[in-house]
This record gives sequence, C-alpha cells and structure tokens, in this order.
Amino acid sequence: MEAGKRKATKLKITLKRSVIGTLPDQRATVRALGLKKRHQVVIKPNIPAVRGMVKKIIHLVEVEEIND
Repeated sequence: MEAGKRKATKLKITLKRSVIGTLPDQRATVRALGLKKRHQVVIKPNIPAVRGMVKKIIHLVEVEEIND
C-alpha cells in the first residue's frame, strides 16, 4: 500500500464489567467513550486517542477491530 493509504478500521467497544468500585478517572473514560450500561456497544475510529482510552480501561471492556 502507498504511504498514508490504509484501509480505515474501527473499534467495536463493549462494556463488559461494571464501573462500580473503579477509580473516578476510569469512570470518566468509560463515559467519554459513550458507554453508560453494561453490554452496551459503541463503534469508534481506530485512532491513537481512542486506543489510549481503551488501554486505560481494558479490564472493563472487550474490543474488536472491524474493517470499514
């Protein structure tokens, strides 16, 4: 592939565990991703900012990469 030309991918993020008992910054991260309830799914672009947010709460979510 040419430089800078990649197939666009997205992340399918599912909240698998409750935020009860987690740190306030982790709760804020879950909320910033648009997740409110367990088993809720959001689709986000696969960009460094979103990957960093997911890394912070990886123990609470399930992540799947999907091709667009």
